[in-house]
Amino acid sequence: MVDPKDPQKSETDRGMLRSVSPYKAGFSCRCPKCGEGRLLVNGLEIREACEHCGLDFSFADTGDGAQVFVILILGAISAVLGFMLTGAGLSTAAIIGILIVVIIGGSFFMLRAFKATLVALQYHHDAHEGRMEDEAGDELNKKL
Repeated sequence: MVDPKDPQKSETDRGMLRSVSPYKAGFSCRCPKCGEGRLLVNGLEIREACEHCGLDFSFADTGDGAQVFVILILGAISAVLGFMLTGAGLSTAAIIGILIVVIIGGSFFMLRAFKATLVALQYHHDAHEGRMEDEAGDELNKKL
C-alpha cells in the first residue's frame, strides 16, 4: 500500500525511504542505495561494498535466479531467430555462427542486468533469511 503523502514510501520499505529505483539501479549495474557506485566487478562478480556510499553487499544472494531468467528468455529469442534465419535461406553454418554470437553476447549482457536487478530488489524490499523468534523476541535459532 502506497502512502498518499509520500509515494516513494510503502509498506515494503519498512520505514526506510529508497531514493533509487531498484530497476534503474539494476539495469545500470549501480549501487541500489546511492545509484552511483558500481555493483559488479570482473563482469559478473558482486563487489564487497559500494565504492561511493560504502553499502556492504554481503546481504546480496542472487543464487541461480538470474541464470534461470536468462536461459528461458534467451532460449525463446534464439529459437525464434533461428526459425527466421532458416526461412531467410541462410546456410546452416551462417545460422549457427549468428546464433552463437547472439547467445554468448546476450548471456553476458542479460546476466549482468538481471543479477544486479535481483540484488537491487533484495535491498529495496529488505529481503534476508528468515529467523524464528519466540513471543519474548528471543531468536529460537540461537537456542538450537
